Amino acid sequence: MSATHKIPDLDGDGQIPVYVATPAGEPRAAIIVIPEIFGVNPGIRQKCDDWAAKGYLAAAPDIFWRFAPGVELNPDIEAQLNEAFGYFGQYDADLGVKDIEALIHWIRREQGVARVGLVGFCLGGRMAYLAAARTDIDASVGYYGVMIDQMLSEKHAIARPLMLHIPTADGFVPPEAQQAIHAGLDDHPRVTLHDYEGLDHGFAAAMGNRRDEAGAQLADGRTEAFFAEHLG
Repeated sequence: MSATHKIPDLDGDGQIPVYVATPAGEPRAAIIVIPEIFGVNPGIRQKCDDWAAKGYLAAAPDIFWRFAPGVELNPDIEAQLNEAFGYFGQYDADLGVKDIEALIHWIRREQGVARVGLVGFCLGGRMAYLAAARTDIDASVGYYGVMIDQMLSEKHAIARPLMLHIPTADGFVPPEAQQAIHAGLDDHPRVTLHDYEGLDHGFAAAMGNRRDEAGAQLADGRTEAFFAEHLG
């Protein structure tokens, strides 16, 4: 079952729209799904529904709710891709972390689910890293996260398990950025990095032209096992 809820932001000044998919029985844990720059579109809703089918409560917040509420974009359409880049430029990651924290609180207090993980894609992958460093999330996974190489000064604060999926041919995370991520995080006791040789940004999208079936299944299998280990 799925529905859109509105939850209070951390300051109590606004309401964050959140797509929530609930499992048939008692949730084994919860997973926050942070979208790419295309909003809570059909692909993100599909990812939530898939997690719910595996027994998790899954929740995808509208990350652009402050300035473009309800936007849903298709990355395979050039005009919509360019529109999404504009929203990326407006997005405030510090406020985004606060929204994640508000959603963690709502899940634990209002839904009664104690253990909470997070998986994010692209911009959401960046937020997975920041959530691991700045919140008490139980486990986080980032797919092709952007700008992580610029945030390595926060790595000391990562106290819970974090997994990052890194496609080596990512047009938005160039080789030097990937090298910096590996140099900064390879020896971190809480961080696991996986490279995907020759794959590009968006390879694990639920649908559309960017998806690489073999790569997506490999990464998603690793993610599922990671959450099973750390969330139950």
